[in-house]
Amino acid sequence: MEPQSVNDMVADARTRVQGLSMEEAQRELESGEALIVDIRDVRERWREGAIPGAKHVPRGMLEFWADPTSEYHKRYMDPQKRTILYCAGGLRSSLAADVLQKMGYTNVAHLEMGFDGWKKAGGTWEEVPIPDEFKKW
Repeated sequence: MEPQSVNDMVADARTRVQGLSMEEAQRELESGEALIVDIRDVRERWREGAIPGAKHVPRGMLEFWADPTSEYHKRYMDPQKRTILYCAGGLRSSLAADVLQKMGYTNVAHLEMGFDGWKKAGGTWEEVPIPDEFKKW
């Protein structure tokens, strides 16, 4: 197998994954039917904020929290539920959406512009406070 760059991997994933525009994602969020999942690192969330109502599933734990047979499974991760993922710029979320589809999630998409684009375009967001035990004194 030929080695692939991360850009090759993202381009390949995007041939299989639905990318949503800001308007499409907003409509779905307003309907209340979709689960929105933030896969960024917790420090990105503390620094930049998050889309209101988003569940935080760190990219490194996605497969474990998403798999109903895993001892780490989170109940809100449901292979039958509409699931929209986002990261900062839409790269990690396209890879993550592809992984979920491989795991049997049947209704997955990702925010093409990522959180940075969402925030810059005026999308709603909220601060994510740093828990006291992680604050540096």
